[in-house]
Amino acid sequence: MTRSLLASVAVVGALVVSACGGSGSPAGPSTASGAAALTVVPSTAEWPAGTPDSAGLDPTRIGDLVSRIRRGTYGTVTSLLIVRNDRLVVEEYFNGGSQTAPHTMQSVSKSVTSLLAGIAIDQGRLALTDRVVDRMPRYAPVANLDARKSAMSIGDLLTMRNGLDWNEDVYAGSPLQRLNDCGCDWLRFVLDWPMREMPGTRWEYVSGGVILLGGIIGEATGQRLDNFAAQNLFGPLDAQGAYWYAGQPDGLPHAGGGLYLRSRDMAKLGQLVLDDGQWRGRSIVSSAWIRQSTTRAVLAPRTFGSHPVDYGSLWWILHPSDIVTASGGMGQWMFGSRRDRLVGTATGANNNGLWSSPTDFLYSDILPAIR
Repeated sequence: MTRSLLASVAVVGALVVSACGGSGSPAGPSTASGAAALTVVPSTAEWPAGTPDSAGLDPTRIGDLVSRIRRGTYGTVTSLLIVRNDRLVVEEYFNGGSQTAPHTMQSVSKSVTSLLAGIAIDQGRLALTDRVVDRMPRYAPVANLDARKSAMSIGDLLTMRNGLDWNEDVYAGSPLQRLNDCGCDWLRFVLDWPMREMPGTRWEYVSGGVILLGGIIGEATGQRLDNFAAQNLFGPLDAQGAYWYAGQPDGLPHAGGGLYLRSRDMAKLGQLVLDDGQWRGRSIVSSAWIRQSTTRAVLAPRTFGSHPVDYGSLWWILHPSDIVTASGGMGQWMFGSRRDRLVGTATGANNNGLWSSPTDFLYSDILPAIR
């Protein structure tokens, strides 16, 4: 399912989108110690439930964290979910967040696109060594075509080493803003963009390359990206209400940041990674792709707050503890710790420096709560 990008209004990170609202849960009572009384998570068909205590998490420490979120210590956080040992044990909503309403994923969309690329590779419809230009013959002739652009591969798009002369660190006036605002064919826009260097030589965060990858997946599979995702990923996960902002050509989903998901479905993606591509005994993505895409390809291209981070194939790897991470503007986060059998997700509407605060409370509160 797609919706027009013209409906979005807030400029943040990888996409011009608006933060999702909804009817949130009321703030729970606090205990005498200042720790919040956590909302009881009921077992449902989609998630078996437990309590922090039964999952080996210190409930007081988690309650203290929830109290701080409710007080606004971390700005506008809209949800916090924790899965431990395959059970949903924390599910809290704040500031209008809702269990039922899909929330903007921002650049978490990129990690979902990595999963979809892996499924297409598993099906034999795509290969990491495929040349980008060769995959898009209907766009010939491509502007600024040279040996560098001819050499760009699917693998280069996935590891953000595509060689394009592109910088979006400052959104205003960037190629990404121009793409989002152009009302034009996004695939043509990126394919025609000039090169700076040979692919594979330097890392640069390029949302346009992921948008192009989404179009290539559609060409390779014969299904637009959102339809391919619905059939091969969201359907098997029983994700409910997922949709994408879309543009040209033909309702192309914005793979760089246009996905909306419920927090519960975001957590399923983390569990899928922990279980090497399996969901309830069904293989959705090959274990080979999960392992390859979450293996470091680029060392320390950025930090999140004070935390160093490496890059795989549209996934971040936080250290210490090798936390597989999907990250999106305004505070959208999915963390997966294989060692601890733990998934944590947070959503938010922080258009400021607090957007990365979930990385702080992951290390200061959630991981130390493990007993």
